[in-house]
Amino acid sequence: MFFDSGQSVFQITDVTPGQLRDITPYIVAIDGLPGPRELAEATTLNDTGRKFYPILENVVITLELLWSDDGTIGSDTVLGPLRTHSEAVAFDYGPEGKAQGDIKYHGAAWVRNYQVLSRVGQMVTARCELQVNGTVSRTTYA
Repeated sequence: MFFDSGQSVFQITDVTPGQLRDITPYIVAIDGLPGPRELAEATTLNDTGRKFYPILENVVITLELLWSDDGTIGSDTVLGPLRTHSEAVAFDYGPEGKAQGDIKYHGAAWVRNYQVLSRVGQMVTARCELQVNGTVSRTTYA
């Protein structure tokens, strides 16, 4: 089955009051999930082909957004303060939506880069890079 990206959902925990905020209405693109994992080479002298062993994940999620300071869910309202926040925050991403049984990628991340972009004749936009702290888990929405 195929899905329209218009059903996708991205939520991230804000600084205050510390709850998941659905910033989907401002997102233009999401890239980087579930993300790469590093592989250490484990090839020995008598092997006839290279062998690898999975070690660490190093996932960076990139969000492209329309900039907004709306109420409690605007892109800048939520992501701006997270740029200097002192701990990683929870996120979840549902590529097909967030109904019961839909696939969910989730974990904790730091806002490592947040930039507001203005260009003549265009909407004000923002770009955010989230560095995943630990690993990305794949489950389903309950």
